Amino acid sequence: MESLRVLTPIRLLQGAFFALLALTFAVHALVDSGLLLQRLSQHKVPLLGLLWCTVCGIVAYILTRARPVLLLDYACHKPSSEHRLSFEACEYFIRRINRYSMTSENFMRGIYHKSGLGDETYGPPFVFNEDNDAKLASAVEEAQEGAFSCVETVLFKSNLSPDQIDVVVVSCGMFTHSPSLSAMLVNRFGFNPNVKTYNLSGMGCSSGAAAVDLGARILSASREVRNVLVAVTESISLNWYFGDERSMLVTNCIFRVGSAAAVLTNDPARRCQAKMELMHSLRSHNGADDASYRAAYLEEDHNDNLGVSLKKDLIRVAGVGLREHIRQLAPRVLPLSEIVYGAYAAAAAWARTKMGLSNADAKPHVPDFTKAFEHICLHTGGKAVVESVQKLMRLPDETTEPARMTLHRFGNTSSSLIFYEMAYFDAKGKFQEGDRVWMIAFGTGFKVCSLVWKSLKPSVMTKDNPWKDCIHRYPLKAW
Repeated sequence: MESLRVLTPIRLLQGAFFALLALTFAVHALVDSGLLLQRLSQHKVPLLGLLWCTVCGIVAYILTRARPVLLLDYACHKPSSEHRLSFEACEYFIRRINRYSMTSENFMRGIYHKSGLGDETYGPPFVFNEDNDAKLASAVEEAQEGAFSCVETVLFKSNLSPDQIDVVVVSCGMFTHSPSLSAMLVNRFGFNPNVKTYNLSGMGCSSGAAAVDLGARILSASREVRNVLVAVTESISLNWYFGDERSMLVTNCIFRVGSAAAVLTNDPARRCQAKMELMHSLRSHNGADDASYRAAYLEEDHNDNLGVSLKKDLIRVAGVGLREHIRQLAPRVLPLSEIVYGAYAAAAAWARTKMGLSNADAKPHVPDFTKAFEHICLHTGGKAVVESVQKLMRLPDETTEPARMTLHRFGNTSSSLIFYEMAYFDAKGKFQEGDRVWMIAFGTGFKVCSLVWKSLKPSVMTKDNPWKDCIHRYPLKAW
């Protein structure tokens, strides 16, 4: 996996050995073979040393090379129909608890209608209980219900027992618990006592992609770890906002319940069973900039109501973060023609600046990522986010269709949203062997995470696919 290979001293030594070997062959091509053999026979010790070093280099390379990381399978959680949070159910809940002003109710109603969400998204358990307080028990129930369901399903689909899992990575964007969520999974499924567990929290919607990246790095570097379970859950119960601050009310309208799980492996024997191979992963972090750091911030309002505040410049911050991220990703994935054209555009802009000419009338060059990928899973943070990213990257509607439809059907499920988009592609039968897939997610901080996959087999509609009962209605003609 190209992006996960690290230039260690042993690899530098390998490079030196192979360079020396290449030089030997070059000399052999330039000098008469008989004369070369005669000269080498006079220097047997250096020749044996060269051969020994070459053999050691080859063996060291075989033992330390980065192994391919494969996606065996994945599963998405589909809550029961009893937890569907339609506009009517949402409005009934808000009126029933009587904790918002009429101004706030009207504001949320307007946000909901412009959000791109449909009437079949799912809400947290406390919304449907008689006691409408968001308590810890509701948060735990929400996280466990999704995680347990997905993990059980993905282990069955991957034909693995809990004892075969070496590492468990759990991510939850906005909720943490003690014992940890990974400890809950160990307790529930009885993983091996030697299992290594990791917990990611507070990373917002990017934590799912970050969890996959972490698992892939462990697999790529380790010779002992074979299978990594990645569980991506969310719990919005304790982050439901009960005040009247507009910047905090938006999250009530767009965030919904969702979870996913995936099994990664570096076992070459299971390549024929794997769905995809991870080719690249990239994470960028703009937290050094104050505006980026506070663009989405968990805090209390003036009445001590806790909530996530989404600042007005969130879209601008996302655009800046995405541009910086693309600059790092583009050279790794774009075809040579796009790289050359981009270099030409940059050189032309530099030349105009040197000549004192303005670049205001010149459109900035935007790489055509549709030439690098057959499919793109965009961050479904909200209708405004999808439209802004589409405009920034100049993507056609066909490319953003999975993001828009996922937002309509499931809402913003935070860290698990990229897997719901992958399930949409599978339900539509879009993936073909050899197709390249780009997943990109944004997170608080401000973070951007990319995963680049290569499909190893065509799409298959499975029984557990969350789109199975409704895919015939999508895509929508109007959104």
